Amino acid sequence: MKLFYSEYRNDYTTYTFSYAVYALKEQQEEAPSIYAQGFLPYTGRLDIPADLFYLARSLRVNLAEFSLTSENRRVLRLSAELNIQIEVRRKEDFDITNSAFLDYCAHYAEERFSGGSMATERLAYVLERELLTHILTFRSTDRVLGYVFGVQVGEMFHYWYAFFDTALLQSHALGKAIMLHTLLWAKEFGLQYLYLGTCYTPKALYKVRDHKGCEFFDGVGWNNDISILKSLCANDLEPQENADLFKQKDHALQAKFTGLWEPQKIKSPPSE
Repeated sequence: MKLFYSEYRNDYTTYTFSYAVYALKEQQEEAPSIYAQGFLPYTGRLDIPADLFYLARSLRVNLAEFSLTSENRRVLRLSAELNIQIEVRRKEDFDITNSAFLDYCAHYAEERFSGGSMATERLAYVLERELLTHILTFRSTDRVLGYVFGVQVGEMFHYWYAFFDTALLQSHALGKAIMLHTLLWAKEFGLQYLYLGTCYTPKALYKVRDHKGCEFFDGVGWNNDISILKSLCANDLEPQENADLFKQKDHALQAKFTGLWEPQKIKSPPSE
């Protein structure tokens, strides 16, 4: 793995000099370590032949802590009549050139992705990535309900891109149902973590509300204090005069930063 930094913004008045942080994957076996350091795959430029990652406020579910919530059970009841079946295939065992499959994904992206940002060329680029290992197909008795593009290396799985039957999204909470079925499969399969992408603005907090075991990357490590995450997401909507959290001495994450250099206090054993 190689790291590099792309200069972004600067504020000389507070000595804040921003760099975007990227990781270049050199071997597929590095994927779990890259994800564990808060990186997520970047596919915004189609001229990059390697698998490139960006550092972000990413979210994952610790599957050892995951169990069904009341909301999960509600989603399962709503989708029960669909009799959702999941088929997990490695990418090399799936026909990624099938026109019906490609049209399905492109149609969903055109309707639901922000700005229709999964053009045919980008879809082909994602499907060609070495990083992409699995395609999950979700079926009812008479139709395809959706596809999930996944990365499964070692004991981690990244729920990367998902494409659904838009006719059923609202009536059966289909998007939530497919994510939940993926989590249940990953836990049963014995995986440790399932990565759910970024978590910015309050709109993304449904992932946290719905699933036990969520933790986010806070810049130092993985944090399961959801109250801090909610505060960060709320602040995403407000312009920040000084967005460098390290320089905000009253911020809730300050203890994580100072803990990097302050010596850890060792408790003395109780006296007899």
